[in-house]
Amino acid sequence: MTSNFVDYVKILVRSGKGGAGSAHLLRVKYNAKAGPDGGDGGRGGHVILRGTTQRWTLLHLKYTKHVFAENGQNGGENLCTGRTGKDQILEVPLGCVCRDAESGEMLGEVTEEGQELIIAKGGRGGLGNDHFKSATNQTPRYAQPGEPAVERWVVIELKVLADVGLVGFPNAGKSTFLSAVSAARPEIADYPFTTIVPNLGIVKYRDDNSFCIADIPGIIEGASEGKGLGLRFLRHIERNSILLFMVSCEQLEIAKEYHVLLGELEKYNPELLDKQRILAVTKCDMIDDEMERQLRRHLPKGVECLFISAVSGKNIQALKDAIFRKLTADD
Repeated sequence: MTSNFVDYVKILVRSGKGGAGSAHLLRVKYNAKAGPDGGDGGRGGHVILRGTTQRWTLLHLKYTKHVFAENGQNGGENLCTGRTGKDQILEVPLGCVCRDAESGEMLGEVTEEGQELIIAKGGRGGLGNDHFKSATNQTPRYAQPGEPAVERWVVIELKVLADVGLVGFPNAGKSTFLSAVSAARPEIADYPFTTIVPNLGIVKYRDDNSFCIADIPGIIEGASEGKGLGLRFLRHIERNSILLFMVSCEQLEIAKEYHVLLGELEKYNPELLDKQRILAVTKCDMIDDEMERQLRRHLPKGVECLFISAVSGKNIQALKDAIFRKLTADD
């Protein structure tokens, strides 16, 4: 199952070239010089990304290396316009961004059902000679060629859409928390990197409200430089409204752990520091009240902190209240 999560593909796309305009001259039985009647060429096909809620990963595009749209048809006589080339439509899950693989230019993002993004525009068809007739040139023998195709390598990345992103080191209790507050069933074990793909869970809240949490694979120090699994999945944090930092109570220097995580996010994308944050100290069923009081003295400043336990349920409702309060603060 874990190998089926694909969030990055690189594809060569090529739109269709525009059809050439026709330079045909009309000849009829009683008028050998009836004038130009060349039609326009058809537009070349586009390559389009279309958002759909029926896809969750880019697995269906993993082995697609070339996507070519159809060329537009040439114009014909009797002012007949050439047929438009067939578009190539690639369905992608919501939350995808597309960029030019060589220049890095952002081509756009798909975040809504049915939204379409043209990533390779088909060439326009050329004008037929009928457009070029004038009082001084009544039988033009030339027409426009169609515009050429657009060919480029593109990168399509999926960034998970969720309200809350769980940020923490491996084995910090993120998956256990997600399984406790939602119907998601991520793999859980007492060793690092149990989670190697993002997991999404819908958390039910009071009065039929809900919000979505994404369990991101654990970050390690140096993740922003490509170490561990962190770099591959840091992109999924970019779309979250709230970052829920999770540090195990087994780590005595909680503030230090928090600032290391914060530092990795800042190196990856400084804008991530503008997001709302909550710090949850996890696995607190393992400590007594005295130990909790000692740990509270070393909490980081400027961030709301809660001591929780997904096993015993300690402060889970209070954490959900804090998350919902921040999510609705701007409403």
